Amino acid sequence: MINVSESATQELTTYFKDKEQSPIRVHLVDGGCSGLRLSLALDQECDGDKSETHGGFTFLINEELAEATGAVTIDMSPYGFIVDSEKSVGGGGSCSCSGGCGTSGCSC
Repeated sequence: MINVSESATQELTTYFKDKEQSPIRVHLVDGGCSGLRLSLALDQECDGDKSETHGGFTFLINEELAEATGAVTIDMSPYGFIVDSEKSVGGGGSCSCSGGCGTSGCSC
């Protein structure tokens, strides 16, 4: 199940105002030191996807990922979209910042 806040729907409406609408995929991305996190991307439907429509937008999520995440909530923050799940999908990464922030591949 995917829940989309009113503010996220308004942001998508603004984004697609002058563009052809495309399905929006919920997927996992590497969050660096923070581990895996959910994100959004424009995509096309594939075999093994679940599809839901909210506010006139089609959202896609792989069936296996949907089982792993449980309900997904899409909302807005001042910095962009926030994609949260009922069940944890990430876990902390193993980044060490012993040399201080901005050194040797670690972004603290």
